[in-house]
Amino acid sequence: MSKLKEELKKRILVLDGAMGTMIQQYKLGEEDFRKGWFEGHDFPLKGNNDLLSLTRPDIIKAIHAKYFEAGADIVETNTFSGTTIAQEDYNAQDKVYEINYHSAKIAKEVADEFTAKEPNKPRFVAGSIGPTNKTASISPVINDPGFRAISFDELVVAFSQQVEALIDGGVDMLLVETIIDTLNAKAALFAIEQVFEKKGVEIPIMVSGTITDQSGRTLSGQTTEAFLISTEHAPITSIGLNCALGAKELKPYLQVMSKKSPFLVSAHPNAGLPNEFGEYDETPEMMADQIKVFLEEGLLNIVGGCCGTSPAHIKAIADLAKNYEPRKINQN
Repeated sequence: MSKLKEELKKRILVLDGAMGTMIQQYKLGEEDFRKGWFEGHDFPLKGNNDLLSLTRPDIIKAIHAKYFEAGADIVETNTFSGTTIAQEDYNAQDKVYEINYHSAKIAKEVADEFTAKEPNKPRFVAGSIGPTNKTASISPVINDPGFRAISFDELVVAFSQQVEALIDGGVDMLLVETIIDTLNAKAALFAIEQVFEKKGVEIPIMVSGTITDQSGRTLSGQTTEAFLISTEHAPITSIGLNCALGAKELKPYLQVMSKKSPFLVSAHPNAGLPNEFGEYDETPEMMADQIKVFLEEGLLNIVGGCCGTSPAHIKAIADLAKNYEPRKINQN
């Protein structure tokens, strides 16, 4: 059994907060996204945060350290858009291996430093696998509902490249997250199993879906329970929900997940709903008060933050989580 799975049996583990929220605070310019790797690149690169693992690794390392200092047990690699599909927008798809490999190495280096300082609180790295910017279930052309911008097989190839690099870089687990289209996620899970077989390795898999609004469905139309049923065939360690909603709005869907899931359950909600400026207003104290209800009801094994959350939010959550027992599988 992996050390991570051992720790999950003992306590609620805390996931980090928003990478993008932290990067925004550095007020980076175009040159920061080019340094040492893309000086002659013919596309604008500002905003392609995954590239910073190559061009400004000092920033990414500092962000990971801040989240570990705040009490996180797990940090996510800076690879949310680390597929050839997403990187094609910047004509940077030929750097996908390097993006994922170096992102994993950076995070693992920081995790090992903190584990060495506190052996009784080992730190872990989750390889972040985002949903890509193309969906396999939904047509982007309103007048042609049968059209698809990408195929399942194309997704499998792209996810396989990402997964191999993340594993080579030393991640402790893989996190298929912010799932808006379950067919994309199924392609990622299929890719993961293929890579495991190819490499002769197996590490824990987290799956985290996104309820896109208060209709209670993913973007591709599934309810929480349908999403669970669609993915439970895979050898996953945990399943949960993240993004789009704040903790308060996420609660009823998390309750369903906790009641029905044969796996461990995770949640990393946003710091509330975005305001008219696209910013998140919930303070660490406000968010922790809402997450406290999840913990009192015994809904969670892993908890963290998504959009708008900072190390202060994660500290408030971590200070709370240590006082509660982890959810028992199929306790209801």
